[in-house]
Amino acid sequence: MYYSIRHLTKFLYSSAISESVMETRMHPRSDTNQRCLTFHLSVSPRCRVFSYRDHLANNIHHFDIPGKHGQLVIIAESLVELEPPPHVPSFLAPDAWAALDAMVEQGDHWEMLLPSEFAKPTPALEELARQLDLRRRDDPLQVLHELNDSVYTWFDYASKSTHVDSPIDEAIESRKGVCQDFAHIMTALVRKLRIPCRYVSGYLYHSTDNRDRSVQDATHAWVEALLPHLGWVGFDPTNRLVAADRHIRTAIGRDYADVPPTRGIFRGNASSDLTVAVRVTPSELPPALDQDLPIPEDWSMLVEKAQQLPPPSPAAQLLSLQMQQEQQQQ
Repeated sequence: MYYSIRHLTKFLYSSAISESVMETRMHPRSDTNQRCLTFHLSVSPRCRVFSYRDHLANNIHHFDIPGKHGQLVIIAESLVELEPPPHVPSFLAPDAWAALDAMVEQGDHWEMLLPSEFAKPTPALEELARQLDLRRRDDPLQVLHELNDSVYTWFDYASKSTHVDSPIDEAIESRKGVCQDFAHIMTALVRKLRIPCRYVSGYLYHSTDNRDRSVQDATHAWVEALLPHLGWVGFDPTNRLVAADRHIRTAIGRDYADVPPTRGIFRGNASSDLTVAVRVTPSELPPALDQDLPIPEDWSMLVEKAQQLPPPSPAAQLLSLQMQQEQQQQ
C-alpha cells in the first residue's frame, strides 16, 4: 500500500516577531516494512532548511527565520510505501521470558528500559499496575496483548482532555486521555516488566471500515516492545491494535519528549496560536514521484500569506526567546 501524507502546521502570532528557530520530525522512516519514497518540507516565510539523523535514525529538519514575520507555516509532504508486517502470533514459546532476558543482557537497550520524562513510575502508575494484575506470567507476548486490551478498556478516549506536557497521573486519575497519554502509560508499564519499550510518533490511516478512537486530522502515537524471535512489535493501545500496514512511523524515542513533530523558540513580544491539519491518502498503485501534492481546498485559509503586522517595539526585540507551542498527538 502507498500513502500520500500532508501535514500542515501553522503558528499565528498576535504581533510580529523578530525570529523563529524550529526543528521538525515529520520525515517518515525507511526501515523494516516501510520506505519513504519522497519527502518535501515547505516553510513560509521562505528559508534554508537543514537536516540530519539522530542516533536512532530519526530524520530531523531544522531552520532559522531571522526576519520579522506574523505567522509561520510548515507543510510536510511524503509518499510512503508500506508492506504488511510479519504476522504477530498470540503467544510465544514457554521459555520466552528467559530468551527475552538473554536478549536484553546481550544488547544495548538500556535507554528503552529506564524511566524517561513522560514514562516513569508514580504511585498512581503502581496502583494501576496492581489493578491490572501486571506481572511476569505466561509469556511476554501474551502479557503485552492483554495489556494492550486493558489500557484500551480502562481508559476513555477524550480529545484535548490533557495537554502536550501532561504527566501520566493526569490521565490515570481521570481515566481518560489521548493517544499520547495511552502510549506513555503503556510504555511505563511495559518497562516495569523489564521489556524494552519505545514510543513511536507517526500517522494512522483511518477509513470508514475502521472503528478507530483516535482522530484522523492529527498525528498519532503508539509503542513498540522488543520480543524474542519477533524483534520490535508495535502495539496501539488507543485503538486496541497491533501496528500493521496503517501505522506510518516518523520517529522513535523514549517518549514524546524525544520525538515531537515540531519544537522551537521565537523572539518577540507576542502570543502564538497553533493550528495542525493532517491528511493521509492511500493508493494501491504508486503515484508519480514527481507529482505535486495539491493543497486541500479546506486548507486554503490556513496557508494564506502572512499578515502585514507592525514591527515589534525595541523593548519587545530585547525579550528572551520563548518556546513555541508543541502539537499534541491525538
